[in-house]
Amino acid sequence: MSSEEKNLIEILEEGHKVDIVKYINYVSAPQAGAIATFSGTTRDMFEGKAVLELRYEAYVPMATRTLTSICTAARSNWDIHKIAIAHRLGPVPVGETSVFIAVSSVHRGDGLDACKFLIDELKATVPIWKKEVYTNGEVWKENSEFLEKRDGLVKREHKRSCCGSKVRVQEDENSS
Repeated sequence: MSSEEKNLIEILEEGHKVDIVKYINYVSAPQAGAIATFSGTTRDMFEGKAVLELRYEAYVPMATRTLTSICTAARSNWDIHKIAIAHRLGPVPVGETSVFIAVSSVHRGDGLDACKFLIDELKATVPIWKKEVYTNGEVWKENSEFLEKRDGLVKREHKRSCCGSKVRVQEDENSS
């Protein structure tokens, strides 16, 4: 079984809830000593505002490709058996799951680290957009992970820029 066949990636259309048991069962295996999970749920308050629901939209083909790439990156860093990722689209009321990740591994450390990496990278790079709907309005939200990744890329680009500061290297005449 190829590593891509050991991934279950689903972007769930509006009206479909995340079936947590389905994803845990998918990653379960006799050789897996650990199953690490992350369940992102809609909370009832944000910065003092009452939240009614979250609404998600996505560019599904690109989201699926990006999630596959993230799974490949996780596999290159940790000893993982199987990965399952599900993300809902449409409205997600308070208390319900928006995103679920399950990772099986021989040892818990690999599973836990990979699970954290997967959710952080999902939030930073996957084209899924979130609108928070409050009792007194709504707003599209940028993930802090996206902003941190973008800021890190901008800083690195300036360091490598062709127009950045020039460094002159003077070779020592005695170093031949």
